[in-house]
Amino acid sequence: MHDDRALVEARLKRVLDERIRPALYPESVPLEVAAWVAPGEPVPVAEGLSATHTPMTVGEAWGAPWATTWFKVRGDVPAAWAGRTVEAVLDLGFDERMPGFQCEALVHTPDGTPLKAINPRNQWVRVGAPVQGGERVEWHLEAASNPVILDVHPFLPTPLGDRETAGDTPQYRLARMDLAVFDTEVWELIQDLEVLGELMVELAVESPRRWELLRAVGRALDAVDLQDVNGTATAARAELREVLAAPAGASAHRISAVGHAHIDSAWLWPLRETVRKVARTTSNMTALLEDEPEFVFAMSQAQQYAWIKEHRPEVYAKVKKAVADGRFVPAGGMWVESDTNMPGSEAMARQFVHGKRFFLEEFGVENDEAWLPDTFGFAAGLPQIIRSAGSKWLLTQKISWSQINAFPHHTFRWEGIDGTRIFTHFPPVDTYNCQMAGSEIAHAARNFKDKGAARHSLAPTGWGDGGGGTTREMIAKARRLRDLDGSPVVEWEKPADFFAKAEAEYPQAPVWVGELYLELHRATLTSQARTKRGNRRSEQLLREAELWSATAAATAGHPYPYADLDRIWKTVLLHQFHDILPGSSIAWVHREAERTYAEVAAELEGIIGSALTALAGHGGESLVVNSAPHSRAGIAAGAAGPAVAEGPEVAAEVRDGGGFLLSNGLLRIEIDDRGLVVSAHDIAADRETVAPGGAANLLQIHPDFPNMWDAWDVDAFYRNVVTDLTEADEVTLHEASTQAATVRVARSFGHSRVVQTLTLARGQRRLDIDTEVDWHETEKFLKAAFPLDIHAERYAAETQFGHLHRPTHTNTSWEAAKFEACAHRFVHVAEPGWGVALVNDATYGHDVSRTVRDDGDRGTTTTVRLSLLRAPRFPDPETDQGRHHFRYALAPGATIGDAVREGHRINLPERRITGARTVAPLVTVDNDAAVVTAVKLADDASGDVVVRLHEAHGGRARATLTTAFDLAGALTTDLLERPTTDGPTIEREGNTVRLALRPFQIVTLRLSRAGGDQRAQPAL
Repeated sequence: MHDDRALVEARLKRVLDERIRPALYPESVPLEVAAWVAPGEPVPVAEGLSATHTPMTVGEAWGAPWATTWFKVRGDVPAAWAGRTVEAVLDLGFDERMPGFQCEALVHTPDGTPLKAINPRNQWVRVGAPVQGGERVEWHLEAASNPVILDVHPFLPTPLGDRETAGDTPQYRLARMDLAVFDTEVWELIQDLEVLGELMVELAVESPRRWELLRAVGRALDAVDLQDVNGTATAARAELREVLAAPAGASAHRISAVGHAHIDSAWLWPLRETVRKVARTTSNMTALLEDEPEFVFAMSQAQQYAWIKEHRPEVYAKVKKAVADGRFVPAGGMWVESDTNMPGSEAMARQFVHGKRFFLEEFGVENDEAWLPDTFGFAAGLPQIIRSAGSKWLLTQKISWSQINAFPHHTFRWEGIDGTRIFTHFPPVDTYNCQMAGSEIAHAARNFKDKGAARHSLAPTGWGDGGGGTTREMIAKARRLRDLDGSPVVEWEKPADFFAKAEAEYPQAPVWVGELYLELHRATLTSQARTKRGNRRSEQLLREAELWSATAAATAGHPYPYADLDRIWKTVLLHQFHDILPGSSIAWVHREAERTYAEVAAELEGIIGSALTALAGHGGESLVVNSAPHSRAGIAAGAAGPAVAEGPEVAAEVRDGGGFLLSNGLLRIEIDDRGLVVSAHDIAADRETVAPGGAANLLQIHPDFPNMWDAWDVDAFYRNVVTDLTEADEVTLHEASTQAATVRVARSFGHSRVVQTLTLARGQRRLDIDTEVDWHETEKFLKAAFPLDIHAERYAAETQFGHLHRPTHTNTSWEAAKFEACAHRFVHVAEPGWGVALVNDATYGHDVSRTVRDDGDRGTTTTVRLSLLRAPRFPDPETDQGRHHFRYALAPGATIGDAVREGHRINLPERRITGARTVAPLVTVDNDAAVVTAVKLADDASGDVVVRLHEAHGGRARATLTTAFDLAGALTTDLLERPTTDGPTIEREGNTVRLALRPFQIVTLRLSRAGGDQRAQPAL
């Protein structure tokens, strides 16, 4: 049989494009248009409404980059249109290829009430259905002329990413401002033809259903009078009625459609613009929910709800009503859709604490699912965090972007480092912006890797990033696909309803153990180093602020700064969003982030100082404050007089041939005349750290020009070319005393300069390396290499609440793909009985490789390299230019426990204060394997002390926690400080709590004080 599909398909496309779609609005009249450009940043609605507007016409240019233009449109509905449906068609000059990445506007009534947004695929505002004729229309459009960065400048440097450099050239031309008759029957015909035409091309050539659709579409096109589409649309639809009514087969794949509008909290626009994008989108979605009774819309990110509540309370009122009606679903239970690789343990926990608490307090909604469609891979500690927050499911999409290995499941149980499993789904539709296109729906069914065992999948449906969310066209398509022969069955459902069905039908879902590594966007672990340092410093300062504030509140009656800490945590969590912390946003975002982190640091330093003063008093002797979870110099999370370092004194001497030899009785460090570490000898173990012929702390620079996604990606071929930075401007003994010896090394390369100090201190089994870089390279990648004389098939990298092991070899494509990976404070490489840790205070990206040396004993070199700096030019053409500071340390002979301790030490350096009295720790733990990540007062202002700890070494641990206050009671809670039985059995005796921990187990303890002073600021 001859296949006429191509002919019918071509005919359908032309008739739709040239005749039927133009007939949607058969009559129109122009609206009067006037405009006012707001000076500087966006203004309040009242100011925009009352401003003096200047007349303008369609075709005029408007919109400097990042400016706001208030358009006033006015007109009268012709009396002759009485009884018909009328809409305004408002086209600001949209490019329909890029919804969400260009201009958009929110439409208001004259009194400032928001109606809905207009976007490239959503340009209409309903006037009446039907109208009476003669109605006066007046609306005000708050239009943002956000520049198109990704499409116009794909991966090329552009000044448009910052208002300070973007210029004032208008970006758009006003295209259409009309009142128009809307022909409902033509609109329905368009949906019929699109659904059937899209389904037809997805069916196999031998499928009888394909031929039924082909013939029906042909008959419908025959029924259309091309000179009278409006008059013949009903007849054309009649030819399609029978094929649209044919039900789906019993074995059809089932798709749960969830209305969705993925909105990046910052990316190619600043945070302030996201506030408006969210208001526009939620205005659209609440209006659509009123019109479409079967529609369900889900939105994640509590921060975005909080923005609407603060900035657009009238929109928020509509959202709250829709939530109460069960139609608008707060999803995910996180403050933002954060990166999950780089946030520290406590920060990752607080994403769920603050997100879930907001949804509980505002809406009474408890989230069972985590919702992270666009995050760049998932850390192996996340399952336990999700479960500890009271959730049990995870949805994501991004793993489908992996370039090398296709993930083997779409529905599975994900097992984390502690053994916790959560039911997880990757939508096989392979997009979080589904449009209900036939190609997408068919792909979901074909692509679903768990078919035969399961048949449910989810489709997040709608335009994101300010594209307007779900459209009426998508809902119309879904309605036709609800039960249609040849197609998967589509039904609007809440995420929780989908997960309940999917889990029930697949009780033996396969298990994936360990991290969900994204084989793409690996460079996000390094780009925008200042943002990453700001995050790490903020996390550590928050730990200190809570610890000392809780200690001062519980023992000195000092007011606990609930409101301040709550607000600061939310600021830090916001900046962990998956395009801010990863360094993939425009210059404007990172410029603001640097300023914000400085403000956060200053405020937290004030809180810490105030609490320590309340504890230690004024004046007196010099005290050393230890905020780390391990005892240091005899101080355990408290403050005392400085201790004298023990052990042999430090010696420094000139090395034969140049350079220096440093020794402290524990380590002997040789630094050659190039300033490189050529030996790091563990004296007690009589073991050399540096591989023979190698040099550690070797700075290496690579060309770095990925195929695309500059700030996001580093491609494997970058390793083909490397330059070792061995030339030194200066190698001098900067300090030499019995307590420490420091060698200063300065190097110049390209347009940049680096100054390093290498310090060996008395009594310490580590070499501290302080690095300052004045970086002015472009499209280069800077690494610090440590070739180690260790034979190891795997290494350990810290992640949230523990560590995971990765291979050092590349036996399979899965292992080879992990050529750049994430670690928090340490990387540890070991043979049985001896190991080495490399710890850091600000970096995340690293690589580990293994080679066999061509020497007599065929020894193995395992090289660990820290990723320090990149210089991509998109989307920020000045990425990382300027000064940077890094601290890292090499710890020979380190166990995993040493790595954990040294990682905390370098991130939580000792403080020096003066005080009249020492400060005892509020709580102590007798086992270093039980690491405390937070000490705080309970969020409900009860005065209870909350302690969160975890087993950090990867084994079983028994620990006893002792309080400095009279302990009245102790119980285990979830992350939200609610009692739970999902934890270890604890035994309390006096002021101690004994507990036994599984490997990497998180435990949150709520400790009540006997007769404690409960004075505090009110909790939020």
